[in-house]
Amino acid sequence: MNPNLIPLIIYLHLLSSFLTLSPPSYAAPLALNCGSKDGGNDADNRKWESDSKYLVAGGKSVSSTALTQDPSLSSDVPYMTTRIFTGETSYKFDVNSTSRYILRLHFYPSDYPNFNVSNSYSVVTTNSITLLKNFSAFITAEALSQAYLIKEFSLAAFNSDSITVTFKPADKSFAFVNGIELITEPELFDDQAGLVGVAENSGTIDGVSSNMQNMFRLNVGGQYIPPTNDSGGLMRSWYDDTPYIFGAGTISHIANVTIDYQELPEATAPAEVYRTARSQGPDPNINKQSNVTWLFPVDANFTYLVRFHFCEYQIDKINQRVFEIYLNNETAFATADIIAWTGGKGIPTRKDYAIYVGDKSGDEELWVTLHTNIDLKPEFYDILLNGLEVFKISDSKSNLAGKNPVLSEMMQKQLIANREAYDPNAIQIKHVVGGAMGGAATIGVAMVLLFVIRRRKRVSGSDSGVTSWLPVYGNLTSKSTMSGKSQCGSNLSSDAVCNCRYFSLVEIKSATNNFEEGNVIGVGGFGKVYKGIIDGNMKVAIKRSNPSSEQGVNEFVTEIEMLSKLRHRHLVSLIGFCEEGNEMVLVYDYMGKGTLREHLYKGNKITLSWKQRLDILVGAAKGLHYLHTGAKYTIIHRDVKTTNILCDDNWVAKVSDFGLSKTGPNLNQNHVSTVVKGSFGYLDPEYFRRQQLTEKSDVYSFGVVLFEVLCARPALNPNLPKEQVSLADFALQSARRGTLEEMVDPHLKGMIKPDSFKKFTDCSLRCLADHGMERPSMGDVLWTLEFVLKQETKGEEMRNEKSGSSGGGTVEVPIQSSDMIAMHMNTLNLDDDDDEYDYDSDDDGNAFSQIVDPKGR
Repeated sequence: MNPNLIPLIIYLHLLSSFLTLSPPSYAAPLALNCGSKDGGNDADNRKWESDSKYLVAGGKSVSSTALTQDPSLSSDVPYMTTRIFTGETSYKFDVNSTSRYILRLHFYPSDYPNFNVSNSYSVVTTNSITLLKNFSAFITAEALSQAYLIKEFSLAAFNSDSITVTFKPADKSFAFVNGIELITEPELFDDQAGLVGVAENSGTIDGVSSNMQNMFRLNVGGQYIPPTNDSGGLMRSWYDDTPYIFGAGTISHIANVTIDYQELPEATAPAEVYRTARSQGPDPNINKQSNVTWLFPVDANFTYLVRFHFCEYQIDKINQRVFEIYLNNETAFATADIIAWTGGKGIPTRKDYAIYVGDKSGDEELWVTLHTNIDLKPEFYDILLNGLEVFKISDSKSNLAGKNPVLSEMMQKQLIANREAYDPNAIQIKHVVGGAMGGAATIGVAMVLLFVIRRRKRVSGSDSGVTSWLPVYGNLTSKSTMSGKSQCGSNLSSDAVCNCRYFSLVEIKSATNNFEEGNVIGVGGFGKVYKGIIDGNMKVAIKRSNPSSEQGVNEFVTEIEMLSKLRHRHLVSLIGFCEEGNEMVLVYDYMGKGTLREHLYKGNKITLSWKQRLDILVGAAKGLHYLHTGAKYTIIHRDVKTTNILCDDNWVAKVSDFGLSKTGPNLNQNHVSTVVKGSFGYLDPEYFRRQQLTEKSDVYSFGVVLFEVLCARPALNPNLPKEQVSLADFALQSARRGTLEEMVDPHLKGMIKPDSFKKFTDCSLRCLADHGMERPSMGDVLWTLEFVLKQETKGEEMRNEKSGSSGGGTVEVPIQSSDMIAMHMNTLNLDDDDDEYDYDSDDDGNAFSQIVDPKGR
């Protein structure tokens, strides 16, 4: 052999080996805009390509374009075009046989030409794994009140050089998909995740070889992190954990710390996850008696891998913070000590635990609970969590598919009520839905109802034969009895009728002296509010709706249904109602002190002290926090303002006026798409721009209220110079200029401690952040207000004891609102009699509605 050829032979051999080992897959993540000829770029300028070249025998598929675009769509790409499958069709992707992959499927169940999306049911498989079965994107999106859906799967290595994703429509149906992503996933799972609920060391889950579906991915204590800000190029979304928190008593905080991943792959979670966290609060006595729980709806008969993300950045020694981890009341780990795991601050770690969720009644829930470990007597009785992920693991039949969601009871009632309003034969449908409860027919009937209602044309009231001007209920058939109890025989929902007292029109006229003008205490777009007397000596407020006001009618429909279900000390209570002839009247508790606005400016009756104002704000915050987290469903008030915060004779604040309120968002969504309503000056700018409503819209409005209370001026004042017309804008400008003190109500000058002022205004400014994800939760706002009130109360007590001494009574609290450990340190120097400032919502109160609004909307 020619010696000169030896180097060339060696080079060719090495090149051949390299080509053999190299994966035949693409170098970058694959993103397909299905049904599009040219692909396109999404709102983040990410490139999506056409799906055509990946189709296998695409003769049974057609491309189509949505007829309508929902305003909540994050981008035209990939949702406005779709690939529709009339028969079994597959995509084939070349991959590395030894790698895991993330597969995401995007669905937009909109209207498409010649295809009724409510009839789409499909089976989706990849190689031998069933991802979705009998899947209806339409039913799922309607049940979750979402415009579009994303299903994400983490697939183990197939030992194959290709992945095939197959869409198969059900009989006489069709399947569709709008977008597909396929991304190489680094090895992020262990082969020995402990199985909770079985004997110790007797069960583990092999995460390396498991196929999974991501159910939830949360940035605990932080805000939404979009895919473009994810680590490792995995394009994951990290959501705010607030909607999943069960109960109150937590604070979130942000750390300015460098994250040192050390041996942990950076793709595990972005640094933003580890820089934010949630803990319990500064009071160790409360923390020892309570816990922090997140509640997730899941599919039964599956095992779930729960991943906890931890990063300590406040303490640096072991046994300073030790807590217990529970899954569905089973101990996952009893002595969690982040410093013991990582060895120092700013070093993240993650822990995986698995649990099986069976099919017993009520078992389709996953409870994740953290509780401070009392037995080890740590220095600080508290917990800490930075991030949380929940993965569903495929069963023994390689199945990941769950059932289509069943519509909630509230949504079913609303559908039936809407249907009854426009179809005299709707009572038949009501019986069908009732008989189908618990069976598969429920989904089908509900789907038909949703589809019909979505496309219905409003029937003229003159054709319905109903004499009442109410669009939903019609005339009630039951009348008041001497006991004041309803006979529950009306077309009104059973909850509303049985939980409220029914008044006859004669009783209402007697209570108001035939609606005498001298008894009017408020006027609004809905009509007038009268002061009345019932049962001899009981003062009430009576709201009489104006039949010519369609807005008032819609508000009544919303209020009476909601008020029959909610009870809380800081929500105004509904006593009863009257619907007779052309009258619709609601009767509420009388709030002797009137609205908060009355006591702030413009002929205010009483000048409130700073402590009184804080007391009222804390009560209002408790009411709103209960609506967001404590009720069975998340409720967004949508019209928070000082005229909707009322005070009773004892100055107990109560939130009122739920005519514009909305339920939602549900657990698997982060907003509700709806027409913008509310009061100018208080409107969330993000909600106004995008028509996407979240509980953070209430937080913005409450931020305006906070400044209204501090400055004693209205939210809008057109008589002021242009830059001062909007209180919210003027407050933000003043904060940038460092002149916030100049805005304070002159009656409060010198009455607010500097530390309290800074903490109060910092919280208020965060509420006014332009983007909802940058605002605190109402629970965080409540905690801050309680803390400020506590400091002002103690300062006032000490000033009274040392009257005349300069600076006496000041309790220094040199901390930021997020510095939990510093708050612990201060707590050690505070008295223990802090019961009136605990974080538990008061559940022994009543319901709500606007009673006095001198100016209307």
